[in-house]
Amino acid sequence: MDATPETPPEQHAPVRRATAAIGSTLPKGLYARALIIIIAPMVLLQSVLTFVFLERHWQTVTRRLSTVTVQNIAMLIDVYKAYPQDSNAETLTRLAEKDLGLRVRISPGEDLPAARRKPFFDLLDSTLSDEMTRQIGRPFWIDTVGRSNFVEIRVKLEDAVMHVLARRSQTYASNSQIFLLWMLGTSFVLLTVAILFLRNQIKPILRLAEAADSFGKGHPPPLDFRPRGAREVRQAAHAFIEMRDRIERYVEQRTTMLAGVSHDLRTVLTRFKLQLAMLEEGPELDAMRADVDEMQAMLEDYMAFAKGESGEEIARTDMAEILSEVKSQAHGAKRIEIKIDDEPLVVSVRRHAFKRAVANLVNNAARFSANVNVNACRRNDSLVVEVDDDGPGIPEAEWENVFRPFYRVDHARNQDAGSTGLGLAIARDIARLHGGDIALSRSALGGLKAVLTVPV
Repeated sequence: MDATPETPPEQHAPVRRATAAIGSTLPKGLYARALIIIIAPMVLLQSVLTFVFLERHWQTVTRRLSTVTVQNIAMLIDVYKAYPQDSNAETLTRLAEKDLGLRVRISPGEDLPAARRKPFFDLLDSTLSDEMTRQIGRPFWIDTVGRSNFVEIRVKLEDAVMHVLARRSQTYASNSQIFLLWMLGTSFVLLTVAILFLRNQIKPILRLAEAADSFGKGHPPPLDFRPRGAREVRQAAHAFIEMRDRIERYVEQRTTMLAGVSHDLRTVLTRFKLQLAMLEEGPELDAMRADVDEMQAMLEDYMAFAKGESGEEIARTDMAEILSEVKSQAHGAKRIEIKIDDEPLVVSVRRHAFKRAVANLVNNAARFSANVNVNACRRNDSLVVEVDDDGPGIPEAEWENVFRPFYRVDHARNQDAGSTGLGLAIARDIARLHGGDIALSRSALGGLKAVLTVPV
């Protein structure tokens, strides 16, 4: 059995490009897409109905009315030619108005006026002209333009011109505009109601998205947030609230447990310090004291990483003050340069947590380099803090790994003995607590560049 040949991938490329082009032009929002879902079928339905109505009713009725009118005019022409004894065509005029509803006037020796420009789109003019050509076959002039309730028709006879004035309703399906007006009017009313209803249904989804975004950035949820809208939206809101409560309980339990562990370990370290203070001075004692101090520093880093500084309130903070404090407390680098664009740069953050994140980045850079540049600015509704150094840098393959807790780089910028391997992990944890992140790249100074971005 022969296998079905596969279509070459290059044959699918135009289809994919066309699909991508169409997708790029479509709106991305749920509200706009829902409107298209409602409006597109209604517009398509109205277009089909209009086409069917015009094709099957409007044109057919107009053609039949025009045919009857032209037949009456043809009969009047035949009567006029067959009975020349009717002086001034008085009998013909009286019978035409009484029995046919047509006003007829014979003008001897008159010629037809110059032909008028036909309207671009006029069903009556084209239909009536076709019937006049087909049934009468004489030179004629018609006037269907204007807002009058009558249509004027002039036919050239051998020695005169017959003027015929017919009511527009005799030649044209005039009630079609009323049908179209009602159709468009009702469509407009229905679309307005649908848009208002859809807007009320979209609002709870937008509020849920705002609450989730606020929670993700560590901000308190809106005070008036509660499950609203359709059943599915309410279920999603209830699920979000339950998830938020579970996360908050988990963080609270973890913080409480770690606080107890920290208290116990600090008690043990305090006993060590007291016991060391009672011993005689010596090189071995200094080494033991250094080990105890290192253990205490490591314990503080562990606690900071575990708690994540989530309990601190958000407040308006001046970045110049934070960077100045970080510079004064940093150690290792020979030169630390601070630059702030558009001072004063005041944003809403957790002050102590954000300071710790920036300090970790600056200290990490200062530990391995001689020059560090720190630049803070507001960019695209976000606070951006860039830390550049001229150190040995980190291989690009390790840029994401260094954010893992307790991870140590074995080459280039290896952590020294005083590092716990939590500095960058704590900094990224704090950045993500604010709804931002930290990214690494190569610095223009030749070392590493850390970019902390937080939406404000």
